[in-house]
This record gives sequence, structure tokens and C-alpha cells, in this order.
Amino acid sequence: MQLGDKDQQKKYKQFLQRADKNKVLKALPALHEEAFAKINCLECAACCKNYSPRFKTPDIKRISKHLQLKESDFIEKYLRIDEDGDYVVRSVPCPFLGADNYCSIYEVRPSDCERFPYTDEDVFIKRTNITLKNATFCPIVIHVLDKLMQ
Repeated sequence: MQLGDKDQQKKYKQFLQRADKNKVLKALPALHEEAFAKINCLECAACCKNYSPRFKTPDIKRISKHLQLKESDFIEKYLRIDEDGDYVVRSVPCPFLGADNYCSIYEVRPSDCERFPYTDEDVFIKRTNITLKNATFCPIVIHVLDKLMQ
């Protein structure tokens, strides 16, 4: 599938709206493992290059401590408040993403980053708008959706 394929997006949306939620939830763990075994995030990093996770209070505390910055200095240097009232990175790509696609704060990264792309969580089927957005750029989400639709 081509990333951003409008016809495929429509098929994904229809599938997610009609899918048996319990059946999908049961299938997700194995499909998640299979996708991560086949796809190397370090070859892509489209999430880090194009989007920002939310930085929640515990994330800000943990990361600023790790960087030996005061929370206010960390926020001022790296974050802004988005239209939803969440802290997100000031610019993309993420300032913590290296040229090699490695994250310089991986061990203390935001929980949104740790959980992404939610292919092993109920978020995948309960918040279909997020899943559909992620399917426009994440090969893992596409893999899982394609397998679910087979």
C-alpha cells in the first residue's frame, strides 16, 4: 500500500467502523509482535520527523531531570502549547531525533512515544481517528490493518 492512499484510507475507515472490537483486540498482540519483527522503526522514524507526542507533566519532570534542566527551562527551550492545550515540541523533526533516527532521550521518552503506534492497545480500535491518522505514515499501523482486513 502507498502511504497516504485515499482509497485505502477509506477502506480502513469502513473496516474500523464495522469491525468486531473483541475480535480485533484479541488479534492485536500477535499482529503487533509480527509487525515489529518485520519493520524496523529506525529505518523510518516518520513519527518523529513529522509529528509530536504530548508531553504530559510526568514526562516533563522526568525528561528535564534527565537533561539537568529546570522544568521551566525545558519547556521554554523545547515545547509549545498546541490547539488542544497540550505541550508538544516546538518544531519538527523532534529535537531529540538524531540523524541516525535514534532518540537521544529514548530511556526517558514521553509515554506517547513509548506507546506509539498503539497497535497493542484498545486505543487502536477505540480511537479510530488516531489509528487512521497513523495509517497515513506508519508502516506498522498499515501492516496491522492490512492483516486484520484479510
